Amino acid sequence: MSHHKKTFEERIEKTYEVLGENLNTVRAGRANAALLDKVMVSYYGVPTPLKALANISVPDPRTIMITPFDVKSVSDIEKGINEANIGINPTNDGKVIRLVVPQLTEERRKELQKVVKKYGEDAKVAIRNLRREHNDVLKKMEKEGELTEDDCKKELDATQKTIDKAVKHIDEIIEKKTKEIMEV
Repeated sequence: MSHHKKTFEERIEKTYEVLGENLNTVRAGRANAALLDKVMVSYYGVPTPLKALANISVPDPRTIMITPFDVKSVSDIEKGINEANIGINPTNDGKVIRLVVPQLTEERRKELQKVVKKYGEDAKVAIRNLRREHNDVLKKMEKEGELTEDDCKKELDATQKTIDKAVKHIDEIIEKKTKEIMEV
């Protein structure tokens, strides 16, 4: 039983992680190095994560600075950033690449809110699917005599409380990200 519960809780944590990773890719008007987490660069023909090829820093709230470990890779990195379609055009001086994060328009902020909300809904669907799977396991255990009817009911209630808490947590994460997007 405890194995199932542990796996269930680990999968909820994983859902939070995925939500966080997805939200990090949403540009909220201020420079954030996580914006580049999913950028891949063709380095000598091999797709390589940008962070393996360069130091990424945020010298001010509107600028992301990328300092390649190998100066020869500047154009490859620039190409990778353009292909990642993050909505910011890189500029370089031959040694360093800079991304200047533009102010968001009201329209763009509203679009991003919808994206954030969708990520939140996806996470909630994942959480509800976990609940269904976990409840199925509990009911099967009761049917096979591994759990008494009372214990099964207690576990089902506990599962629902865990799910309610998880959904509330997701709502809080989404609300925080939405506020961040709406800040001018």
